[in-house]
Amino acid sequence: MNLEQATKSFLDHLRIERGLSTNTLISYQRDLERFTQFAQAQAVQLSAIDSKALQSFHTSISEDLSLASTNRIESTLRTFFKYLSTELGIANPTLELQTQRIPHKLPKALSISQIISLIDAADRPGVPVSLRDKALLELLYGTGARVSELIGINVLDISTTQSEGNEISTVKLRGKGGKERIVPLGSFATQALTDYQVRIRPALMSKQKKTDSALFLNSRGTRLSRQSAWQIVLDAATAVGLQEKVSPHVFRHSYATHLLDGGADIRVVQELLGHASVTTTQIYTLVTIDKIRESYSSAHPRAK
Repeated sequence: MNLEQATKSFLDHLRIERGLSTNTLISYQRDLERFTQFAQAQAVQLSAIDSKALQSFHTSISEDLSLASTNRIESTLRTFFKYLSTELGIANPTLELQTQRIPHKLPKALSISQIISLIDAADRPGVPVSLRDKALLELLYGTGARVSELIGINVLDISTTQSEGNEISTVKLRGKGGKERIVPLGSFATQALTDYQVRIRPALMSKQKKTDSALFLNSRGTRLSRQSAWQIVLDAATAVGLQEKVSPHVFRHSYATHLLDGGADIRVVQELLGHASVTTTQIYTLVTIDKIRESYSSAHPRAK
């Protein structure tokens, strides 16, 4: 078996037996194609790949890629060769491969006023589709959803229930590994969704003969793509002249940070974000602690 055949067998295993998402499979395939190109250039056969060959590969990619990208590719190789070792009895050359520690970096969060300005910028008078864009940004900030979760929402994932005489709107999000979670919607997100669904979505839906169950539709009446969702965010950032790097994930960071700033319990925030471990959520507490330290240093007479 050569490297290309081994790669195909591995990707089939991930797709069929482990049921990984298309985006994850593409990432694995891209990493393995890069390694295959290196092996072919070095005329190294699959059976001859050892720790020395992997070290040469590490040196070649670390010159062009960030530490995070290098670690990701090498993580792919670990999973790949572990599979080959189990299924084909091939010696695993990644056992001596060391993961380099990435310097700790706090997640970026925008201020509440910056978030509001971005949402308001999406609402462009005289442009009907802007109601969709505003609803999308309201949901990004109002749910902390990843962009892949957001574009995956279907109309029937939005529901309303009665609790103690009050209406509570919720949305079902499908996270990593197919895990589902229910997240409440605030009044602003609910109103923006209503405006979009009543006034604009029917017109978009009429562009297709077949009804699409997706909540967010593009101009052709089909599910909005990840790239289009990104563009909506970038257009809003350009409109308000934000100098900071803005992406859909910044809304998720801001959502978590503002919840913790407002006194939300970290376990609740963990559930809302869909984190498997509270350790992942704890990085946002460092953001709020950093703000507290800054305020203390500037305000307390004995801080300096």
